Amino acid sequence: MIEFRYDTQLLIEGENLDEDVIIDYFTKNFKGDCLLAVGDDELIKIHYHTNEPWKVLEYCSTLGEIYDIVVEDMDRQSRGLKG
Repeated sequence: MIEFRYDTQLLIEGENLDEDVIIDYFTKNFKGDCLLAVGDDELIKIHYHTNEPWKVLEYCSTLGEIYDIVVEDMDRQSRGLKG
C-alpha cells in the first residue's frame, strides 16, 4: 500500500519566492514525502506526495499564480490503471 497516494506537481509564478520558506512550510504543515521545491525568486517547481493535494494547491495559490497542475493517483497507477 502506498502511504501517500497523490503525486502533486505544479509551478508557482510570483515575486520574492523562497524555496527554503516553502520547504519549511510544507515540512511543518503537511504530511507527505518526496518534496521538491526548486527554482528562483520568480518561479518554483513543486513536487510532493500527499494524501491531501488540495491543501498543497491552496497554500501554493497564496504565493503566486499556480499552473501546470498535475495530481496523479499513484495507487491507481500501481494497479495498472490510469492515474
